Amino acid sequence: MSKFKKIETPIQDLYIIEPTVFGDHRGFFMESYNQREFAEIGMDMDFVQDNHSKSKKGTLRGLHFQTEHPQGKLVRAIKGQVYDVAVDLRAGSDTYGEYFGVVLSEENKKMFYIPEGFAHGFLALSDEAEFMYKTTDYYCPECDGGIIWNDNNINIDWPLKEYGLTEDDLLLSDKDKELPTLKESNYKF
Repeated sequence: MSKFKKIETPIQDLYIIEPTVFGDHRGFFMESYNQREFAEIGMDMDFVQDNHSKSKKGTLRGLHFQTEHPQGKLVRAIKGQVYDVAVDLRAGSDTYGEYFGVVLSEENKKMFYIPEGFAHGFLALSDEAEFMYKTTDYYCPECDGGIIWNDNNINIDWPLKEYGLTEDDLLLSDKDKELPTLKESNYKF
């Protein structure tokens, strides 16, 4: 029996991963990744890079992808909580342009696997959030692509009100403020 539970989402190939957590009065222990165990649940991929970010509440990063050297990502919050989103950009996909979002937190310890062919972003929901993720390809700055976070055609339901936020509270990079809509970019993998 695997130490990881793979949960399907409404979008094919996009999964929530629940690890087995061993806890007692001292704290907890869990494996956050095990190549052999992942292969047993049908997730046989090679990760080449680990990334770690820290964000203040209201920080919205994304929606990002790489036009070449696309990255699959295994993401998780190790401190605080985030609302994590993936948008399907795969050519010919029945769910092209659709998104799925999930709350990831240090409490629920859930992970989210986003394969190549998706745009990815997240919103920090707690005062402070630390986010870690593994990627299946290296970061390629000249391959940066993205879609604006509030694209009306995708219509992501960011949980702003539920966490005491408004659009005016959002903290975005200058680059993320200028991203095109999906229709303007017309990008497909």
